[in-house]
Amino acid sequence: MLLALKAFIVPVIVACAMFMEAVDANVIVTALPEMARTFGHDPVTLKVAVTSYVLGLGVFIPVCGWFADRFGARTIFRVAIGIFIAGSLLCAASTSLFTFTLARFVQGVGGAMMVPVGRIIIFRVVERSEYIRAMNYLSVPAMLGPAAGPLLGGFITTYLHWRLIFFINIPIGILGIWLTNRHIRNTHEPHPGPLDWTGFTLSAGGASLFMLGLSFLDGGLVPVRTAVWMAVSGALLLALYVGYAYRVPRPLLDLRFFRVPTFQASVLGGSLFRIGLGAVPFLLPLVLQEGHGMSAFESGLITCASAFGGMFMRTLASTVLRRFGFRNTLIYNAVLSGVAIAACGLFFPGTPTWLIWAVVLLGGFFPALQFTSLNSMTYAEIDSRDVGRATSLGSVVQQMSLGLGVTVAGIVLQITRTLNGHATLAWSDFWPAFVAVGLCPFASILVTRRLARNAGDDIARGRRVDTGATDASAKPEQG
Repeated sequence: MLLALKAFIVPVIVACAMFMEAVDANVIVTALPEMARTFGHDPVTLKVAVTSYVLGLGVFIPVCGWFADRFGARTIFRVAIGIFIAGSLLCAASTSLFTFTLARFVQGVGGAMMVPVGRIIIFRVVERSEYIRAMNYLSVPAMLGPAAGPLLGGFITTYLHWRLIFFINIPIGILGIWLTNRHIRNTHEPHPGPLDWTGFTLSAGGASLFMLGLSFLDGGLVPVRTAVWMAVSGALLLALYVGYAYRVPRPLLDLRFFRVPTFQASVLGGSLFRIGLGAVPFLLPLVLQEGHGMSAFESGLITCASAFGGMFMRTLASTVLRRFGFRNTLIYNAVLSGVAIAACGLFFPGTPTWLIWAVVLLGGFFPALQFTSLNSMTYAEIDSRDVGRATSLGSVVQQMSLGLGVTVAGIVLQITRTLNGHATLAWSDFWPAFVAVGLCPFASILVTRRLARNAGDDIARGRRVDTGATDASAKPEQG
């Protein structure tokens, strides 16, 4: 009875934290136009607020395992929730886009620690016999968060005020800290050894400068010259990290995993794919509100269709993979996904709402199938002892690609509007951006087509259960 209770209460605590992070990653997209009016900026400029959040997630994920081993998983989990609450309060109190961007970065740092450290807690506290049930609880926020975020954000923005969005996290976070104190013990591992601070400085500093520099290119927050300097400096730091990573035996992010064909296809091919998908939650609410005159809540009702498409796909993914195999699924589904994303740029004033909703639904269905396929294959050729380190690398690349998608979409949108001579956004400004990001899934085919025709067949046909893939982010190890 006690084991069953622990297998329930601990995953629920972690799941609530993960739900809070999943909702927050999606909640502001429907509020961006209203936030832009409050801050006195163009709505496209607010792409930096979206980018800063995923940047905070990406750069801090690799060090979470080290901190959990060094100071205890419960301690870091509570600190992570506290940082996330603090970031939420700062977002609500922000009076400028600059302070809001910093606050979103703080939230991202908290989210970066909450999710992987929460999985570490599950891995260490829950008995193996209850592990699968516990992981099932964690799948709920991953499904509901992307659907609830746009709906909550749209409703609060339309009928209340966008600042109240960030107060949702406060009671959930405080309850989470209290329950963590009561029901989760502070497990420790042997001292993990020194952290690769050189690798962290080069990779985190390089990624931050590069991504933020690209986001600032429109000149809305900093001069264009400064933005270019930031992007170039970031690229140089990342280049230095590449050379460093191949010289040391166990770097923070081990780039040698890219030599593994299935990992390369999953992470690099998947990241090219994510550039396209990462732009859709940013572009879609903008075109519906700025181009079609919908309210934030109306656009949220449509945007959430993508999440429902992903939920429906989960019931069919294993059947599709068994029937067509990983390679064929990844190639042909990338084409369908790219077309579905680009089709969102064809909406014009007067397009029936049901048709928009159906296209957005398909725009969630096909990408979800792609991610399920890619994630299932990631660890097919990775040794169990290397799963944590491979996960750190994969997580960082994936988060950066999502942020890059928002940045690319914003740049294309700004260029199109300038060429069209529009002082404010019009529906005709959006289709080039949707086409540009819709081409990204096609680019992923260049990587996935290198796979052997029978790659991942053992997994697709159920002959191999790779436990590493189940708790892939359970313990990101450090060099």
